Amino acid sequence: MFHLPSPLRGAALALVLSTAVLAGCGGGIYLGWEGGGYDDLPPSVSLVTSVTAARVGDPVRLSAAASDDYAVARVEFYRVEPNGAVVRLGTDTFLPYAWDTVLPDSPIGAVRYLARSVDDAGQVTDSAWVSVVLQR
Repeated sequence: MFHLPSPLRGAALALVLSTAVLAGCGGGIYLGWEGGGYDDLPPSVSLVTSVTAARVGDPVRLSAAASDDYAVARVEFYRVEPNGAVVRLGTDTFLPYAWDTVLPDSPIGAVRYLARSVDDAGQVTDSAWVSVVLQR
């Protein structure tokens, strides 16, 4: 039979009792191991549109594929205005990441969109711009 030294018996008993109490209420214990070298990478994101060309006022669905080594907190969708200003259209916090909008008029003949992925550590990655050509 194996015997624990006196100081360890109390700790082992506390661990067993804690586990029993947490298991009884549906909880659990998480034991983590810090091995150094914690490396939280930024998220990745790509964007596609439901159409590549459309008329002013037509619906456009923006769909983003986003991933992270821990968790994606949200994906934000943006449009570039003709004057270069960037306007946030909306935010999606659940898969599948998507946003519906309508194609605005633009004197430059195309409307550009961008998706921004934000992970649970606040790191940000932008997708490449995707353009929808205006048909007149």
